[in-house]
Amino acid sequence: MSQTKALKVRVTLLCILVGMVLAMVAVVTDHWAVLSPHMEQHNTTCEAAHFGLWRICIARMAVEASEDRGCGRLTLSGEKNCSYFRHFNPGESSEIFEFTTQKEYSISAAAIAIFSLGFIIVGSVCALLSFRKKRDYLLRPASMFYAFAGLCTLVSVEVMRQSVKRMIDSEDTVWIEYHYSWSFACACAAFVLLFLGGVALLLFSLPRMPQNPWESCMDAEPEH
Repeated sequence: MSQTKALKVRVTLLCILVGMVLAMVAVVTDHWAVLSPHMEQHNTTCEAAHFGLWRICIARMAVEASEDRGCGRLTLSGEKNCSYFRHFNPGESSEIFEFTTQKEYSISAAAIAIFSLGFIIVGSVCALLSFRKKRDYLLRPASMFYAFAGLCTLVSVEVMRQSVKRMIDSEDTVWIEYHYSWSFACACAAFVLLFLGGVALLLFSLPRMPQNPWESCMDAEPEH
C-alpha cells in the first residue's frame, strides 16, 4: 500500500474510532429522549422522564410558574429514580408514574444496538489483523462490518424515534412534550461516522484500477 493511501486509511480509521466511541456512549447511557408530562395544576415541582435503551429515569425538579401545561425545557438536575428494562404507563395523574416494559420497542432497539456493537468488534478485529504485513485485504471486510454497524445504529435510532412518537401521540399517556437529548445525538453522529467511514475505507482498500485500456488488474503494480 502506498504512503498516500496508507495515510487515507489511517485518517478513516481514526474517524471510525470516534464513531465507535460515540456508539458505545449512546448504547450505555439513558439520555436519548426527555419527556414532559401534562400538569393539571402548576406548583414548584415537575416530574419528567428521560430514557435510553436499557432503563428509564424519573426526575423531580423545580420549575418556574408558567401558563402552559408542561414542564418547559428540562435540565433533569433534580432527584432521580431509575428502573432498568422498563418504560411506563400513564398514572392517574402527573404525580403518579407506573412502569411497564414496552417489549416491541425496547427489545428491538436494544437487540439492534447489540448487533451494531458486534459488527464493530468483528470489524475492529479485521482492522487490527490487517496491520500485519501483506494483510491489507482484511480492510475490505472490516469496512463492510463498520458500514453494517452504522446501518444498525440508524435502525436503532429510528425505532427509538418511533417509540417516542407513539408515546406522545397516544391519548392514554401523560406525556405532551419531548426533545431528544445528547445520547440520541451521539447515536446519529455514530451512524454518520461508521457508515461513511466504512464506505471510504472500502474504497481506499481496493486495489489500484488499471490506468490504461490495455492494462488488466493483474498487470498493475503490486501494492506494498
